[in-house]
Amino acid sequence: MQNKTEVAVFGSGCFWCTEAEFEQLKGVVSVVSGYAGGNVANPTYEQVSTGQTGHAEALKVEYNPSEISLEILLNVFFATHDATTVNRQGNDIGPQYRSIILCTTPGQKQTAEKFIADLNAGDYKEAPVVTEVRELHEFFPAEEYHQQYYRNNPNQGYCQFVIDPKVKKFRAKFAHLLKKI
Repeated sequence: MQNKTEVAVFGSGCFWCTEAEFEQLKGVVSVVSGYAGGNVANPTYEQVSTGQTGHAEALKVEYNPSEISLEILLNVFFATHDATTVNRQGNDIGPQYRSIILCTTPGQKQTAEKFIADLNAGDYKEAPVVTEVRELHEFFPAEEYHQQYYRNNPNQGYCQFVIDPKVKKFRAKFAHLLKKI
């Protein structure tokens, strides 16, 4: 019997950084960088970059819930970006970099909303979470050169100076969740 997988879509700033983290998690089957949450069919990176299409840079994560739960994915998602800033992650500014969860089932939406309520009831970064939680209507894969960008371009300056430090912190914090390499 084959294990059933589920899909969750997360936007938390630059998809190159997010992809480099989520693809390392045990139970994650595949990760695709793309665009979601907007109002233009088949947008290009150039269109999304203007901030005018309504899309967020997003990551489509296919995972096996018998190996990794949505709650664990949410924990990683909220630990690896600032969900308290509107339309901004570090130096990336604009609605395409907003914090967003696009749900593929009503159960995911309920779980994400409860997770956020719990964060807001606690002391998550001393500011309220501004992450949008919406139903996924359509996901558009990004252009091929965006896929596995970090893995394919390890010597590129952005990868060395921006993504490397994030990935090192991620690996240290979530070592117990990483795939064996």
